Amino acid sequence: MICGCVPRTENKMGRASVFENRKWVPLFAGSAALSWACAFPLIKLGLADFGIAGTDTGGKALFAGARFLLAGLVVLAVAKLCGRSFAVPRGKTRWQLVLFGLVNTALHYFFFYLGVSNSPGGRASILDSLGTFLLILAAAVVFREKLTLRSIFGCLLGFSGIVLINLGSTAGQFTLSGDGMLLCSSVCAMVGGLLTRVVTRKMDPLVATGHSLALGGALLIPAGLLMGAHPVGVHLKGLLILAALVAVSAVGFSFYNQLLRYHPVGQIAIYNAFIPVLGVVLSCLLLGEPFSWRYLLSGALVTVGICAVNLPGKGKN
Repeated sequence: MICGCVPRTENKMGRASVFENRKWVPLFAGSAALSWACAFPLIKLGLADFGIAGTDTGGKALFAGARFLLAGLVVLAVAKLCGRSFAVPRGKTRWQLVLFGLVNTALHYFFFYLGVSNSPGGRASILDSLGTFLLILAAAVVFREKLTLRSIFGCLLGFSGIVLINLGSTAGQFTLSGDGMLLCSSVCAMVGGLLTRVVTRKMDPLVATGHSLALGGALLIPAGLLMGAHPVGVHLKGLLILAALVAVSAVGFSFYNQLLRYHPVGQIAIYNAFIPVLGVVLSCLLLGEPFSWRYLLSGALVTVGICAVNLPGKGKN
């Protein structure tokens, strides 16, 4: 299903991507959000099993690098099995692909892990989610996507839902090492989203995703070592958790990036508002963290926000 190719009857094009079909967008975008949300509890479990301390930022970067490098190789292997074209157009497209991996994976998650290590959890979730809404605004400017009052209202509802799940956990002063790094992460997420649209329209989106993840992971590994990553203990449980993280990363990025090729960025990016909401719910289920009624209300706000952004205008099907 990651390949997303199905036959199109009586069509000169021969084959078409299932990701082009608008009716499948909620399924694939929701699956991508769920995949990334699964990463929250899995990362906590993985760091604990490998013995990576909360202050060991180098160890976290090394762990993330292994995750994304392996995920990229898995995606490339799937693309090869599916018969996807590995051709990369000459010229600036190759540099855009390198920049895609550098910004969307390496820098994005480098700043993310630095920020999370030095910022309260609730505020970290809010600041990290800014990338979604910055991307929607940037797409309106760069790609001339229409930004209506209804879509703005939908974004506000989605952001309100994220703030709601973090009420009472955002205390503390602004810090450059924490909040500043998370803002840099959000900017990288925004730029990465724009690059996704550009690169996946010039080459196969699955192949571009694999290259981006593998390159970003390969850059994070030496960065983690240079930052003084401490030796870790390797156990079967930890390897299984890492394998699960590789799987959710491969699925999440593959689905999301292929959707961005065919649909307006704003209509896809808004689904990312589900990530922190689903993340706390999954943490309750998998880690035994306390559940709150706010999570249900938050999910409802995000759902209404997504509907507001994606509902067709008058006269459209």
